[in-house]
Amino acid sequence: MKSSTKNIFFELCTETLEAARAAAAAGAHRIELCSDLACGGITPSLDLLAADFRSFDIPVHVLIRPRDGDFIFSSHEFQLMIHQVEQAKRAGAAGVALGVLLPDGRVDVERTRELVDLARPISVTFHRAFDETPDLAEALERVIQTGADYLLTSGGAPDVLRGAEVIASLAKQAGGRIHIIAGGGLRLATLAQVVRRSGLFSLHGSLTHENGAAPSAENQQMLGAAVRQAIQLLSAEYQEITAPIR
Repeated sequence: MKSSTKNIFFELCTETLEAARAAAAAGAHRIELCSDLACGGITPSLDLLAADFRSFDIPVHVLIRPRDGDFIFSSHEFQLMIHQVEQAKRAGAAGVALGVLLPDGRVDVERTRELVDLARPISVTFHRAFDETPDLAEALERVIQTGADYLLTSGGAPDVLRGAEVIASLAKQAGGRIHIIAGGGLRLATLAQVVRRSGLFSLHGSLTHENGAAPSAENQQMLGAAVRQAIQLLSAEYQEITAPIR
């Protein structure tokens, strides 16, 4: 059986460098580093941004979000985001995750594109601010206009399982113009269903347990096991779905 590792993608979202290293050792393909996952994540602390991400074996992407709450940012907050993108680049980040909305909830193409251009040559993910927009089909076209490389979405739903069919529709609409990653409330127990319903093999999650608590920095063995299981499940689904019909 041929390996499917080049055809699947799993990004772990985490708050600590220790967890990031454990995930990398377990086979994760990318890390999204943030602080305060409980509120959906904000830009990592200065201590985290002082790290040298070039020392990691896999790409580290940094969340750029100056505060929790909505994604309609003031001029001061936008200037802070510019500074945070520059910090992430200096730290050796391979990419950033960001997104700005207009007061009416639509994607702010102009200001997001400014951040995308500033981030180059590293890559950019438009994060789940997308899921707060009133019209996902229109929002997808606007995200593509920003020049972002990736779009992270739960399909506008509270979690990726409930939004899987919408994600499938968005992927069809995108037609390869942007790389769509399914994420938001991802659980190992339903990962295979997410893949089957969405048709995507690119997933993002923090791998929270059934009690909702993320694996602690002190329990890296548990986190590593969860990452390995996620990748095994992804690989098995890829082999099942792409196997030739006999």
